[in-house]
Amino acid sequence: MTSVPAPAAESPPTDVPTPRLEMTGITKRYAAVRAIRAADLTVHAGRVLALVGENGAGKSTLIKILSGAVTADSGTIAYDGRPVSIHSTSDAMALGIATVYQEPQLFSELTVSENIFMGREIRKGGRIDWSAQTAKVVELLDLLALPARYATAVVGDLSIAEQQQVSIAKALASDASILILDEPSAILTDPEIEVLFTVVRRLTRSGVSVIYISHRLDELFRIAQDVLVMRDGRTIGTYPIEELSVRKVVELMVGGILTETKRERQIDPTTKPRLELDGLGRRGDYEDVNVVVRPGEIVGLYGLVGSGVSEIADSVYGIKHADSGQILLDGRPVRPRSPRHAQRLGIGLLPANRKQQGMFSFQSIMFNISAGHLPLLSRLRVWVDRSRERQVARDMIKRLAVKTPSENQPIGAMSGGNAQKVVLARQLVERPQLLVLAEPTQGVDVGAKEEIHRIINELADAGTALLVVTSDLSEAIRISDRLQVVRNGTTTVEFGPNATQVDVLAAAAGDVSEQAVVTDTPAQGAEPDGTRPEGPT
Repeated sequence: MTSVPAPAAESPPTDVPTPRLEMTGITKRYAAVRAIRAADLTVHAGRVLALVGENGAGKSTLIKILSGAVTADSGTIAYDGRPVSIHSTSDAMALGIATVYQEPQLFSELTVSENIFMGREIRKGGRIDWSAQTAKVVELLDLLALPARYATAVVGDLSIAEQQQVSIAKALASDASILILDEPSAILTDPEIEVLFTVVRRLTRSGVSVIYISHRLDELFRIAQDVLVMRDGRTIGTYPIEELSVRKVVELMVGGILTETKRERQIDPTTKPRLELDGLGRRGDYEDVNVVVRPGEIVGLYGLVGSGVSEIADSVYGIKHADSGQILLDGRPVRPRSPRHAQRLGIGLLPANRKQQGMFSFQSIMFNISAGHLPLLSRLRVWVDRSRERQVARDMIKRLAVKTPSENQPIGAMSGGNAQKVVLARQLVERPQLLVLAEPTQGVDVGAKEEIHRIINELADAGTALLVVTSDLSEAIRISDRLQVVRNGTTTVEFGPNATQVDVLAAAAGDVSEQAVVTDTPAQGAEPDGTRPEGPT
């Protein structure tokens, strides 16, 4: 990108500090797609600027331009008041710009010190000066409030939160003055998020500028001083945090007001269940799990980290095998041996980690939708019917409102929300009778979450039975016809449509007081006094 010097202007007042970084009039186009139409960004020393917007709003592209991964088509960048050019990641690092991504980009087999200095080792007489490297790492760890012994610890032995702090230390080792944190809290527990925030506050006090990207809007009010909102490839504006609320941020992001009405779906409790988990158990993960899902019903499973709720979903799809109890589909016992077997039984799964479990990142949307369905899309089970494959992909793109110029676009180039819809589309090709959704809106923005919720409701209206496993409490309450709490590996309290976050969270945390366990109706499949009958419903 060629930087154009700004025209001469009057000297700013002495009490207004020069921004550490300014991006002005940035544009970027990928073929027919205008990723950024007009973007401006200003960040000051020692402050946290939150960058928010729907998936596809242009946040990722803007950050890629700033970090040197891609080059803008037009616009200017100024660092400490002087025009600069960023053509590569090396240019960005030379300016002191570093990025820490959602998932730590580290070598798990190497030590913390080896990871931090990978490719830029301190050498003395042609050899790596291990003592000098370790001393420098100890200084960085002290800044992040980590013990000195971690310098020689193997990264794979650290928790995810500690690995993320190592990633920050690696960025600071190159004397970063601008730190970009891209969805840093998405894979962290609440206590780990508080540790992250403590680190960020310590860094800003030392003068580091932080650009913080997150879909968890409530976090912004705990860590940011300014909020930059993007929509449709444009920056809408930068606002002091004091002038905003979560609702106001959402309205700026989507350009309107979102409704929060919950769908009221009437399910006949006498309808034969599609799925029954009867006393299901897996040693070390969960035990005595009882769940009933009827056709056209959305049942939520909610539990805190370590409750065993995700392992239950894996067992229904044949990823992990239960060793006690029964899984019944339409009243007959089944034991899914593998995901392929579960698919043949009419079960679909939207995995929690779409990048590792659901996507072929370098392949097209069409490939990602058709993968796993080749018998259906082939001739004589030998040759893939390309025209049919293309038609199925186009139908799914239209049905799920996927924003893309073509079914040939690589899924890795899409926003998180659109990529999630493509992964979901693959599960719908053969119209499963039971769909398990694990963290269906994790890492997507408010607008994409609304669209995915719409799709889930449409599937239920069409008669699909849906089991939704989510750690998002507000989502669990909003999307579920019935919500069951999983605690210590066991299903406990069941809530009806009028559940409150306070009651559900209290039940998940172990509060068994009268107020915490009130349900709107007896559990479907339960006796009038709320107890379950012996055996399957």
